Amino acid sequence: MKIGIICASDRELAPFGRLIEDRKYSKTALLTVCEGTIAEVPVAALYSGVCKVNAAIAAMTLIHAYECDTIINSGTAGGLDSHLKIFSTVVATEAEYHDVAPEILTEFHPWKDTSAFRSGDTLLQAARKVAKARKNVFFGKMATGEQFVDGSLRDKIKEKMSPLTVDMETAAIAHVCYATGVPFLAVRTLTDHADGGAEGDFQKNCEEASRLSAEFVSAVIAELGVTP
Repeated sequence: MKIGIICASDRELAPFGRLIEDRKYSKTALLTVCEGTIAEVPVAALYSGVCKVNAAIAAMTLIHAYECDTIINSGTAGGLDSHLKIFSTVVATEAEYHDVAPEILTEFHPWKDTSAFRSGDTLLQAARKVAKARKNVFFGKMATGEQFVDGSLRDKIKEKMSPLTVDMETAAIAHVCYATGVPFLAVRTLTDHADGGAEGDFQKNCEEASRLSAEFVSAVIAELGVTP
């Protein structure tokens, strides 16, 4: 097993610098990749840059150039569910685009039965075990699109999809993993509630939210390492 870890920004990736042992660095496709181990499990971690295409490039790079057979997306998100608070951690059971027509994915490549991309069963099982010992962890859908979400758009996404969170990368990473047959999981911690003050809240809360996600991901990797 070799796990690829994708964060959108350098700030979201930063906590893994304290968690990855025996680090070595390399560059490819304009990306800097940190390889090492977490709980003796081989990992390759990077930050992709914001947006769906950047995230997809990062996922393909880790899968093909670094031979990762599992991908975990870690970082921050805006909350769309009233039960969530700032610093709530959300684990994706599935991810879906809010700015792509469903029929593009069901009537054309990759000809799916649904427009949502499910997380890997084994990864979800490990995440649920980790979550039992922690508070403020939720499981549900993540929505992805290349727009800052607030006002009427926020309400439309909630009504249409009922996701817990919104971000700009998760579904794209899940899409690549689906196409390549690689198990996928996303762990994101809330910095804001995807409202008018989201940008300021993100800047203020990014460091702590990123740390919480990274530590949860590290615990999931440790659990995977001991799973028969």
